[in-house]
Amino acid sequence: MANKPDKFGVKFWLAVDSSSKYLVNGFPYLGKDAHRPSNQSLSEFVVLQLMDPFLGKGRNVTTDNFFTSVKLAEQLEKKKTSIIGTMNRIRREIPPEIKTCKAPLHSTKILKNNNMTLTVYQGKTNKNVLLLSTVHKNVSVSEEGKKIPDSVKYYNETKYGVDIIDQMARLYSTKVSSRRWPLQMFYNVLDLAGINAHIVYKEVTGKKVSRSEFILHLVEELQMKDTAEERPNVATTGFLKITLQSILADYESIVESLARAESILTHGPYVNMLSP
Repeated sequence: MANKPDKFGVKFWLAVDSSSKYLVNGFPYLGKDAHRPSNQSLSEFVVLQLMDPFLGKGRNVTTDNFFTSVKLAEQLEKKKTSIIGTMNRIRREIPPEIKTCKAPLHSTKILKNNNMTLTVYQGKTNKNVLLLSTVHKNVSVSEEGKKIPDSVKYYNETKYGVDIIDQMARLYSTKVSSRRWPLQMFYNVLDLAGINAHIVYKEVTGKKVSRSEFILHLVEELQMKDTAEERPNVATTGFLKITLQSILADYESIVESLARAESILTHGPYVNMLSP
């Protein structure tokens, strides 16, 4: 993909908590899915699958313009879930006059349809932002500075989850050079499990420990024999090993399902965590 750091690999769809950056759900893209209804687009299917454990609980999902659509917003609203996200101006539901309009710099136009609002914010001279939201029934605009609408501020505060966890996985990784894509898949799952374990450790203990130090301690603990005499006093706790092992318990079944789809994975051995 031309606009991504890595051009080839296995795509992962991820759902990340915007506050803690904890990975709450995810799955690899394996091409055409037999379980996807024929009348449902890929973007709708992915969001509904990622959000399935949290539907009906009053949660919100923030998406980029690959996923956001009026049809998806309507489906999520029926399941008591709100959405906010940028919209691609080529979508049919965007009014023609909005697709080509050029407003004064830092001006805002609000369109409303039932429980949805479409914010059109002229952030740059030659570029505006289209933001669909079912969170904001009414949108207020600041009178100071760049006069940013509330909906745009909220989106900016909640949009970085997947990007940040992607950066974290790249910064400290277990990956080694290999042409075996199942092995690269395992390394990717291991990196994500380590990030989640670090977040859980900080939340439970309240201790501030760098991720590099945490990973080193976690590696030492996983290498130790399960005897009290040989276990030194490290900063991690035993339940973290159990947490990591439980996260990786389904790895064999993942690899087995991926092996069945190997014929469609022709891009190479590298694994990416991508958010379109």
